[in-house]
Amino acid sequence: MLETLNLVILISAGLVAVSVFTSLVSFRIGAPLLLVFLLVGIAAGEDGPGGIAFSDARAAYFIGSIALAIILFDSGFRTRMGTLKLAAAPALVLATVGVGLTAGLVGAAAHYLFGWPWTDGLLLGAIVGSTDAAAVFFLLRVGGVHLREMISATLEVESGSNDPMAIFLTMTLVGLITAGTVDVDAGLGADLAKELVLQMGLGLVAGLAGGYAIVQIVNRIGLEPALYPIVVLALALALFGATSLAGGSGFLAAYVAGILCGNVRIRQQPALKNFQGGMTWLGQIGMFVTLGLLATPSQFGEVALPGLSLALILIFVARPVAVWLCLMPFGFTRSEIAFVSWVGLRGAVSILLAILPLVGGLPNAQEIFNVTFLIVLTSLILQGWTIRPIAKRLKLTVPPRIGPVERIELELPGGQDHELVGYTVNQASAVARGERIPRWARPVLILRDGRPLRLQKAGKPQPGDRMYILATGRQVPVLDSLFAGAAAEGHDPALFGDFALDPDARLADLGAIYGFRVEKADAERSVREVLARELGDDIEPADRVAYGDIDLVVRDIDDDHGITAVGLAVEHVEPDEPVLPFFFSRQDIAGAARSIARRVKRRRGRAKVMARRKASYDKPVPDDHGDTARIAGPTPAPAARPESEARTREAPDNPASQEKPAEAEAETGAGRDQEEPDIYRGPLS
Repeated sequence: MLETLNLVILISAGLVAVSVFTSLVSFRIGAPLLLVFLLVGIAAGEDGPGGIAFSDARAAYFIGSIALAIILFDSGFRTRMGTLKLAAAPALVLATVGVGLTAGLVGAAAHYLFGWPWTDGLLLGAIVGSTDAAAVFFLLRVGGVHLREMISATLEVESGSNDPMAIFLTMTLVGLITAGTVDVDAGLGADLAKELVLQMGLGLVAGLAGGYAIVQIVNRIGLEPALYPIVVLALALALFGATSLAGGSGFLAAYVAGILCGNVRIRQQPALKNFQGGMTWLGQIGMFVTLGLLATPSQFGEVALPGLSLALILIFVARPVAVWLCLMPFGFTRSEIAFVSWVGLRGAVSILLAILPLVGGLPNAQEIFNVTFLIVLTSLILQGWTIRPIAKRLKLTVPPRIGPVERIELELPGGQDHELVGYTVNQASAVARGERIPRWARPVLILRDGRPLRLQKAGKPQPGDRMYILATGRQVPVLDSLFAGAAAEGHDPALFGDFALDPDARLADLGAIYGFRVEKADAERSVREVLARELGDDIEPADRVAYGDIDLVVRDIDDDHGITAVGLAVEHVEPDEPVLPFFFSRQDIAGAARSIARRVKRRRGRAKVMARRKASYDKPVPDDHGDTARIAGPTPAPAARPESEARTREAPDNPASQEKPAEAEAETGAGRDQEEPDIYRGPLS
């Protein structure tokens, strides 16, 4: 017995250590790290060199559920409230409607590819319907991809909040198939909607109440500092379990509680972040390695061709269509919609949900699990490996934020919000050029050539020095601008404009200096106000706004996306946006609608003009005897009357001569009717 336990400990610890060391290779070759963890588990499984026979689906689901709860709580803890406000609406639509649309499209494809019943196909669609929070958070926060915050916030909030929807759909379909209740009627739809509202509503309320309770408990009790992270994580897991037992979504409750705890003042917050970061990594490794052990690649050949086809349908059809329909009303551009659809990575959550059919003993459970595993592998390889080049190709990357090399939050008595920030003095920085450090910033240590120096003997900061300064969180951006050499080097005139401007300068004054025309309504407005009006809330460095013959450029922003530095480009530069033949944005559709409306209006105007001109040709006019006759043409002047009319006046008693003008008139009218399209083919004014 003891030997078995020791062997389990040895194997588990060894797999974790191997996974950590393989991360070094992952960073070198650019492979998604979570894919590496999954491959380690496969290699250690019964079909790999490790030969470990592991087939306990219930244990794998238990381990994965705990790991996912920890990951979601930490993800919420690190999500700023400003990020949530920025992307709440589109992200929540993606997390609910988007998951349902994706599940329906993939389910229909699975039904026809595998010949399964509709319920089994929809079950597979629900299993792979949500993006993986662990994969998305890792690639966006650790992968070094600097995106516009609107896009990254949408992806983060969506991946953190769409798991409950996929879990609800999967559990509901498993229950229906197990019970044999597959008749779809209005009553069943109402019951499903009610259950969805109950689970989501209860999860949201429990998350808010539980997060508030965690904050109050931590701030009111006195514990050993090392115990606070343990208490917080234990309370978060207890909240997850209690909400699930009550019939709500425990995963949603954990995510919401993390958001609340991370955006208020809570004791030992720096220690909490560090501890939860380590536990999140451990959870990811444990979950992916365990799910890799559960897989049997020798069985993948039976479903390889339809499984890969379904993966491609998910990546290139189902996810893009769902994202396009969900994001189009929110004004996303074609490139942004394309990128959000591409970052629909499937990961451990899908494999975790694929265990439920195995636990329920469904007929096609093993095939569903194998197909899900193939889809996850394809997604991590194809999408995870190409996120950075796709972002650059679509021109959605932004310059990296200028910041300190190290940033350590300190828990000081009296609730003072202080941080110890470390900088490496750059040769092009303001400090290296002689700029004084503000009085409120207190340097505490200088390292020169790896040796600590006393502040009194260090003298002027030298390039390459490492300086540690004590400051408050609100003062750190000022220090960033003094120490970060990237600030001066990054302000490339081609990217950030030719001249630096004061954001509070009046536009009328700038127009007088640089010679561009200013609208009367904007004369008293500042540059910051004009840029904020044109760009809205989604403001990033290097954003441009064309104003007449010049461009106003955002050079730098603060943590709340407020503009702190502005540039001016003397020549207007048209943005070089990639033109995609699909993903039509709201602006594209509105422009097409306006074009069609203008075309219809022009055609109606042309028809009215043609009708008026034709009416003038058929207008009755009096003849020389006082009688009226309809002629096909405008009323002719007396001197220009047709020759037939002159012959009629000369021989009024000749019957033949009276009939001839009528026949000639009919022929002339017919000829004109045939020639009108050619005569009036051009545009009419």
